[in-house]
Amino acid sequence: MAIEDLQPYQRIVQDVKDQVRLGRLKPEDKLGSTRELAEHYRVAPGTVQRALAELRKEGVIYSHQGRGSFVRESAATAVADQTSLAIKRLEEQVADLRERLKRLEASASKRD
Repeated sequence: MAIEDLQPYQRIVQDVKDQVRLGRLKPEDKLGSTRELAEHYRVAPGTVQRALAELRKEGVIYSHQGRGSFVRESAATAVADQTSLAIKRLEEQVADLRERLKRLEASASKRD
């Protein structure tokens, strides 16, 4: 799925994860306030709050009331695990497609 196909909150989630993966955001780094992030991403504050909730759910960040949101110590591992899982799913899909192609080629050669 292309980044353009994602909902605005999903784009924020993906961007934060990418920044963690690339080391631009490190454990204990503080994210901007909801207002700052809304301005940066040009979205409504509710969209940012939804993205932050998703990042908390995925274990990438944690939040303290009145202090802000911070990158978890284990964020890089969480992002890497999600990436590994996505790669594994893609590998399984490719294997399935190869098997289907073999069957189609065998079926086509029987007809010839």
